[in-house]
Amino acid sequence: MPAAATSRTSTKPAAPAGAPRPAPSLRRRVACMLYEGVLLFGVLSASTALYLLARPALRRLGVDGEFAMQAWSFLVLGCYFVWFWQRNGQTLAMQTWRMRVETAAGVPPRWPRAAARYLLAWLWLPPSAAVGHALGLVKGPFVGVLAGGLLIWILLAWLDPRRQFLHDRMAGTRLADLRPPRS
Repeated sequence: MPAAATSRTSTKPAAPAGAPRPAPSLRRRVACMLYEGVLLFGVLSASTALYLLARPALRRLGVDGEFAMQAWSFLVLGCYFVWFWQRNGQTLAMQTWRMRVETAAGVPPRWPRAAARYLLAWLWLPPSAAVGHALGLVKGPFVGVLAGGLLIWILLAWLDPRRQFLHDRMAGTRLADLRPPRS
């Protein structure tokens, strides 16, 4: 049996039906995000190197526009997250912090749902960027507005009765804490 099929069929639900595992605390999620950022530095460094090697050919084809490298990075990040989430519900950082993305059935999301979760997770960015542009901010202050928008997005999980992110609710997924319950 192929490895992908084996990992998909051997994935057991996180908890009995009707009793999903609790969501990880916001502190653990933010710590996981920071660790994920460290790991993604390497992923983006490698993908940028590939892009720069291909840049002369891209210019000849006329596809090296103003935002081409940003689009490439967005695509690379999407492939990274979606592949890990559909595989076993965990990125490398999530494995370390013992949490995973799962559906209501307690299994990792399939490709379409994982891709929807990735895209929906970026919904905080356009309003934040619009506020920064409307205020005429650049550089540090603009990044500050973006950070504030992300912080608001993260804190919205406190308004959810199950402490889930808005993009998880919209995508039909949830974050589950894989640590054993405290006695």
